[in-house]
Amino acid sequence: MKRWIPGGALLAALSAMLLIAGCGSSGGSSSGNSGGSATSSLTPPQAKTAVPSSVGKTEGKLNLIAWEGYAQPQWVKPFQQATGCQVSTKYAGSSSEMVSLMAGGGGGQYDLVSASGDADLRLIYGGDVKPINIGLIPSWKDFHPFLQSPPFNTIGGKHYGVSLQFGPNVLLYSKPAFPSAPTSWSVLYNKKYSGQITVPNNPIQIADAALYLSKTQPGLGIADPYELTQSQFNAAVALLKQQKPLIKKYWDLASQEISLFSSGTTVVGAAWPYQTNTLVAAGQKVGDTIPAQGATGWADTWMLATKAPHPNCAYRWMQWATTPKVQAQQAVYFGETPANKLACPIMDTLQKGACAAYHANAPESYYKTIKFWKTPLAQCGNGKNDCVPFQQWVSAWTQITG
Repeated sequence: MKRWIPGGALLAALSAMLLIAGCGSSGGSSSGNSGGSATSSLTPPQAKTAVPSSVGKTEGKLNLIAWEGYAQPQWVKPFQQATGCQVSTKYAGSSSEMVSLMAGGGGGQYDLVSASGDADLRLIYGGDVKPINIGLIPSWKDFHPFLQSPPFNTIGGKHYGVSLQFGPNVLLYSKPAFPSAPTSWSVLYNKKYSGQITVPNNPIQIADAALYLSKTQPGLGIADPYELTQSQFNAAVALLKQQKPLIKKYWDLASQEISLFSSGTTVVGAAWPYQTNTLVAAGQKVGDTIPAQGATGWADTWMLATKAPHPNCAYRWMQWATTPKVQAQQAVYFGETPANKLACPIMDTLQKGACAAYHANAPESYYKTIKFWKTPLAQCGNGKNDCVPFQQWVSAWTQITG
């Protein structure tokens, strides 16, 4: 979900992705109802790692890598009191930083990481996280079905973590500028709004352009915005380069976009529901929508480090963090949607209207319009290694925004 930061943390991530992009498996993982077809020819290094049949005695400590706001006192302190596991949290500023911190299976230091979909496959195929026994997470049965075994954290029927929170990347618009909600992402590429457009500063934004092109230029044959052949990738990059002169700012923080809309500097942009709700609460006349082409989205997962020093406390945390109450607390605090459907009514007791505001009670058809982030790999769903891997997305994004 969060912002992308170029720099030293990215180098380790790219090295891992170069390895992933260039290798395949002679065995292949077993097929199942879970996991993306793009990875069917790959076997995660930890695929055969045994999972526990029960949770043992807790170790007294738990070391997390998390997004800031994911380990707040209101749900951490009760967890510590209930389990005896004292929580230490290292906050990361980007998915690439998380991948770097998790190198070597967490280095024997970290237990869990709250990874987003653009990091999950890097961690899985880098061997830095291992499968979990999803049967030890009681609340899993109450998840939205699409988050029980999603392809970004479940490979060959094996769960490499438990889903946590999610959200769509919506089209945010000023109501004075758009009396009716825009029906297409085309407004982000329209010269009419030059200098009044803002989008995230993140290489995964290329997928948004690809999703738009998949509907507006079907001849390109884009079936998955994260699995792009070179020609499809080039088309998305070309569109974003055409968009560049129209952009007022590529935002790194939600607060930056909020400021741009509050001042009237921008009138349309790609956003999260958090920005919309914050602006509406401040009296700003804005709205958001998912246009006809659908939307990309992010979903976070608590993933278990291969060398987790406190695995029993880690399991207790995954159990705790997925309960309806904690899910509701985190959703309202951070401005996101819980994986657990039972959190919805609790959200409304914490903040009136929160459940609807964050689409926690939306029909399953709404969620099906969202293409959730996953790490772009060279392995395509067509069984060939002819897709553009993540490091090329990063290079292209630098050229687009530079």
